Amino acid sequence: MTAVMKPERSTGESERTVGENAHTGLQRKMETRHLMMIALGGVIGTGLFLSSGYTIHQAGPIGTILAYGIGALNVYMVMLCLGELATAMPQTGSFHVYAKRFIGPATGFTVAIIYFLAWMGALGSEFTAAGLIVRKWFPDSPAWAWSALFIVLIFTLNALSVRSFAEAEFWFAGIKVAAIIVFIAIGLLAILGIIPIAGYTHAPGFGNLIRDGVFPNGFAPVFSTMSTVVFAFAGTELLGVTAGETKDPSRNIPKAIHTTFWRLAIFFIGSIVVMSALIPWQNAGVEQSPFVLVFDAIGLPFAGDIMNFVVLTAILSAANSGLYASTRMLWSLSNERMIPRVFSRTTKRGVPLIALCTAMLGGLLALLSSVTAASVIYLALVSSAGLAIVIVWVVLAVCELRFRGEMKREGRSERELAFHTPAWPAVPIVVLVLSVGTIVLSGVYESMRSSLIYMIVIIVLCYAVYGVKSLVAGRRR
Repeated sequence: MTAVMKPERSTGESERTVGENAHTGLQRKMETRHLMMIALGGVIGTGLFLSSGYTIHQAGPIGTILAYGIGALNVYMVMLCLGELATAMPQTGSFHVYAKRFIGPATGFTVAIIYFLAWMGALGSEFTAAGLIVRKWFPDSPAWAWSALFIVLIFTLNALSVRSFAEAEFWFAGIKVAAIIVFIAIGLLAILGIIPIAGYTHAPGFGNLIRDGVFPNGFAPVFSTMSTVVFAFAGTELLGVTAGETKDPSRNIPKAIHTTFWRLAIFFIGSIVVMSALIPWQNAGVEQSPFVLVFDAIGLPFAGDIMNFVVLTAILSAANSGLYASTRMLWSLSNERMIPRVFSRTTKRGVPLIALCTAMLGGLLALLSSVTAASVIYLALVSSAGLAIVIVWVVLAVCELRFRGEMKREGRSERELAFHTPAWPAVPIVVLVLSVGTIVLSGVYESMRSSLIYMIVIIVLCYAVYGVKSLVAGRRR
């Protein structure tokens, strides 16, 4: 194994054996700006815009800042592990390929399937939510019509080329980032008394952060919200999925990792500080988005409509990324000969169209299951999605440890790597502890226990399917 693949080579270039003249290679079209926005867009979503107020209400301002700080640090360490692997072996669907190599093919297959199902379930909910949001502006129109429009839009963006997906995600994420920057800037002006805010005759300052003590509900809620916060950071692993379609991955991926971490920390923690300083923690967004509460208190016109537009953008961004990620998982599984090879066929523009259509069909089936089997199938998909991402993080940490172990056995040094994880092996070990701890917490708290049960069932089924598949393949030989 060489330490770094040649970046100019398309992923799957050597696998063009699916029929005569068939294309199975992806194209390296993504640049650093795309990677940064894809990573940011994958994380910044409705969890921050809508649910952050509930976290403040549970854990208090300082507890929430602590929880988000730990979450951001964990994600950064995950990205460091992923960065080392992705620059050394830049392959689409990277973490499942790494799992196959460093843990075992059954684990690689299982990781890819649960990740595919996580995004497939998300697709169904995102298209439904997008249609419902637009109905707030056009109440007499059917939500299904808007959902259908967005389905066509997102499918087309992904079907044209990987660059059209990346450009769309760049602008979707850009709108979310701009909204957060404006929120933090206006909020700081209000905190300092430069602009007026309802309920205060003086500069609010930061007194609300500790008005009722550092941990007004005790320290336990910090732990209970940690799993929610960690799930809020899910999406950064998309950098690994894009590795096979990134220009010069040994340079662009590390750059995107470092830049993304600091922006995430500033955006998330900055937003929490502003919310907590301007709104008493007891009612910080329990009924509605804390962003809307702050904008309304400052007197920003059409605050609700503005945030609805931002949330709609966040939803479309998630759908865009979800369709891309689930498509590339199918392509990678096919490229690794784990599912029929037809799914690795691509168009001349490097788009795995059959895999794309299959992923979109899966999203539509998930959407249908939300109506016909909401209490079983859809609930299992959606509730286990967050855990699927955390399991991916666990796998990445294990793969990074085993990758280094292999290098050591071969007598190679980390200096050969274009990018290496600092403070090794502490970083992957801490990722393991925090990620496994999150999974355990989901079993401790009753509200999340069903998610863990569903995920265990799905994992067992995946291993069983792979076992049967291997048994059948062995008998055919």
